[in-house]
Amino acid sequence: MANYIYPIHHETLSKIDKEILLKQKAIAVWMIGLSGSGKSTLAKALEKVLHDQGYLTMLLDGDNLRGGINNNLGFSEEDRIENIRRAAETARLFVQCGIVTICSFISPTEKIREMAKRIIGEDCLEIYINAPLEICEERDVKGLYKKARKGELKNFTGIDSPFEAPTQPDLEIHTDLNSKDECLEMLVKFVLERVEKV
Repeated sequence: MANYIYPIHHETLSKIDKEILLKQKAIAVWMIGLSGSGKSTLAKALEKVLHDQGYLTMLLDGDNLRGGINNNLGFSEEDRIENIRRAAETARLFVQCGIVTICSFISPTEKIREMAKRIIGEDCLEIYINAPLEICEERDVKGLYKKARKGELKNFTGIDSPFEAPTQPDLEIHTDLNSKDECLEMLVKFVLERVEKV
């Protein structure tokens, strides 16, 4: 198959060309954490703030991708790896296009997160949306923990599938200790410092 692939990346416009056009620095804001930790809530709020300030963004959410490009994947270890690989490759394309790309994925293991960072490159920033399992279960916004505890959902992260907390995220936000507004303020400040208009 490799004999039939001829990449043209070196012939296309560069990321810098796109950033100059859009007057912004492109990064991937890779938000990780347990289901119910607040990733999607903060991702959506961040996207709105950036949009209101004139930044072009793209929000990639785990559930949305699993309903489309990743709809043939389950939750085995192999499928989880492939899920994040595709998500990271998609994020990389948006970043190369000069777009601030907000990614919301559980990303449960260090191995998976390292792969995503390798694919995206230095423009990938890891944000740990931290809430203890018991708090996420109390929130249970999608009713998934209840199903997992009953055995109706297999390989559910935090219940019968592991979640490895990152040891050195670029930013850690405790959604159990801070209000939504406080968490958003921390996130927006961090991101704006890195996407200033050019």
